[in-house]
Amino acid sequence: MDPVTYLLSISAFLFCVGLAIVITKKNAILLLIGIELMLNAANLNFIVFSSYDVDAVQGQLFVLFILVVTVCEVAIGLAIILKIYQYYQTIDIDRIKRLKEE
Repeated sequence: MDPVTYLLSISAFLFCVGLAIVITKKNAILLLIGIELMLNAANLNFIVFSSYDVDAVQGQLFVLFILVVTVCEVAIGLAIILKIYQYYQTIDIDRIKRLKEE
């Protein structure tokens, strides 16, 4: 098989695992981890497709942009999670929803 097939299948696997984490987990930190896995799968796709176009660097530029956005998302997300934990003493998303309704 072609190395591109291997890399794209790894990327699809990473995306599916990230999506499964986002759908099934109730912990806010695990949601962030799932989103990170999905963004890394997109990064892997950009790098794979960019490596076959010798003169183009758009794929690498998109990866750098995604990494910057990811770092900002993690910093802001963790700050929000810490504030939620200080207020509610939990990071379980379903429990926070129930506490807000009461």
